[in-house]
Amino acid sequence: MRDPLPDFPGYSLRRAANATAAELSSRLAELELRQVDASLLILIGENPDVTASALGRQLDIQRANMVPLLKRLEDAGLIDRKPLDGKSQGLVLTSAGEEKCKQAQAIIEAFETEMLQRVPEPHREHLLPALYALWN
Repeated sequence: MRDPLPDFPGYSLRRAANATAAELSSRLAELELRQVDASLLILIGENPDVTASALGRQLDIQRANMVPLLKRLEDAGLIDRKPLDGKSQGLVLTSAGEEKCKQAQAIIEAFETEMLQRVPEPHREHLLPALYALWN
């Protein structure tokens, strides 16, 4: 069957994103983490005392959706909240969260390296700038 769909960049981008997301998800599942969990742990680890609203803005997650995401990490003992001022709470990794974050980062870095190896070498240096141009 002739398939003209791969000639559309948006279609090919979506197929590539779906395929790589599924692969990364299965690897992170070994740690009982989803991709969003790993993203949150990494950002909290890099930005101690970050607020939930700042995380939501960074990851483009609505406030109503942030609440259950953070609650799950908190219930798992991976993050803690600490008062910043009269009304704001900062988020920090617990020691268990730091360890889980390191494990997730190792999985993600190995996956990213393998994924880039699939891209023909002359195109690798252009991949990230091209992707940034599409969403920034």
